[in-house]
Amino acid sequence: MRKVAVGILSRDGKILVCQRKRGSRYALEWEFPGGKLEPGESVLDCLQRELREELSLSIDGADRTEIQSSYYDDGGEFEVAYCFVSKFSGEPKNNVFEEIRWIRIAELDTLDILEGNKPFVARLREAG
Repeated sequence: MRKVAVGILSRDGKILVCQRKRGSRYALEWEFPGGKLEPGESVLDCLQRELREELSLSIDGADRTEIQSSYYDDGGEFEVAYCFVSKFSGEPKNNVFEEIRWIRIAELDTLDILEGNKPFVARLREAG
């Protein structure tokens, strides 16, 4: 099972979502920033590295974390750590995505969300 850390970054009542690049696997689908843990790396270390690489952001920690497993027919099983982050340094800079957006949770319904994130997104919408 592959382990993944993603950031649920929030500010001003909105969360940050990112669209995968054209031509990539799951092209133009929306997801939360983050990536796979490297050997010996903690969830927080991975999240800090990924947010620095993808968005030029710095974080000290996560407010809370929720774990969910996802399965993809073409990629296997993933254990995803959804890390809620409200304190970060810097303004997000799009280094690797097609597009990034700050949106309200209710707007998630308007996006083509990555399949593995859909159960988590449904819980987010229910929680408001």
